[in-house]
Amino acid sequence: MTQTLKERLRAKSLEEGFAGFGVCRSDAVPELPARLQKFVDEGRHGQMGWMAERMAWRSDPASLWGAAKSVVMLAEPYTPEHDPLAVLEQRDRAAISVYAQNRDYHDVVKKRLKRVGRWLVDQADCEIKVFVDTAPVMEKPLAAAAGLGWQGKHTNLLSRELGNWFFLGAIFTTAELEPDVAGIENCGSCTACLDVCPTDAFPAPFQLDARRCISYLTIEHKGPVPLDLRAKMGNRIYGCDDCLAVCPWNKFAAEAREIKYAARADLLAPPLRELAVLDDAAFRTMFSGSPIKRIGRDRFVRNVLYAIGNSGDGMLKNVAAGLVDDPSSEVADAAQWAVQRL
Repeated sequence: MTQTLKERLRAKSLEEGFAGFGVCRSDAVPELPARLQKFVDEGRHGQMGWMAERMAWRSDPASLWGAAKSVVMLAEPYTPEHDPLAVLEQRDRAAISVYAQNRDYHDVVKKRLKRVGRWLVDQADCEIKVFVDTAPVMEKPLAAAAGLGWQGKHTNLLSRELGNWFFLGAIFTTAELEPDVAGIENCGSCTACLDVCPTDAFPAPFQLDARRCISYLTIEHKGPVPLDLRAKMGNRIYGCDDCLAVCPWNKFAAEAREIKYAARADLLAPPLRELAVLDDAAFRTMFSGSPIKRIGRDRFVRNVLYAIGNSGDGMLKNVAAGLVDDPSSEVADAAQWAVQRL
């Protein structure tokens, strides 16, 4: 029997290394505008002004590219080989989110997406646009609509086959492809992800207040972090994996196939002492090709100083004291806070 274009596209996607494949229409999530509007109206986006500024595109994928008839959603696992929560007990060491422990996933996934997209163009004589968190695209709701899984109580995408350690990529195309059946929510009565959150960033199941999320605070938030949240950040200096790590569905997590996602030895649990003294040049060198580089030295060292303040290690007090007069006001503020804490 001759395979359909969609079946051949699925095979090509898996051949290129993706572990999940699904298709939906660009207008498959009609409730998106109201959901996003409520999120922004309540101020839960924090300093991420771009969410409000590009709301029209973000809330309606069809308006991003009106010619698109189908959206191909692809999942690529980055499942860690180690327990990402173990480093939280090493208070003089830094906890870095699993996805940022090696190469920037945007670059890796986009190259793979483009290969699949070029194949589709050749086969269907169509047009495409590829996105990896690089445009106002709501990847998680679209992926759920494409049958890749469902948005769990922690708002991340979950899959019965893949767990929740995976990146998402999207191919918008003018080709007509049969949509898949949307994913069905399977969280049940479990609240593990809600209960583990150090900062109570979930006002209710399936809702996130970014202003309290450690991933937001360490990556997106500019300037000093609110005083009441600093102690709760622990030694997490870039992102947070707690809600992902405790999900029971990870017993089905797919193994990461891309070696570029394997953790660098120097980023598994780096000493806070060494990270705090990085100047701009050393920071850029250490994190070349890493997503961490985009937050800049000042915000990074600010986060490290919060972790030093939370370490309870008096031996690190001199490290913090050496930065109280840093040219960056957010670094100086964090250094003074750490010295006081120690």
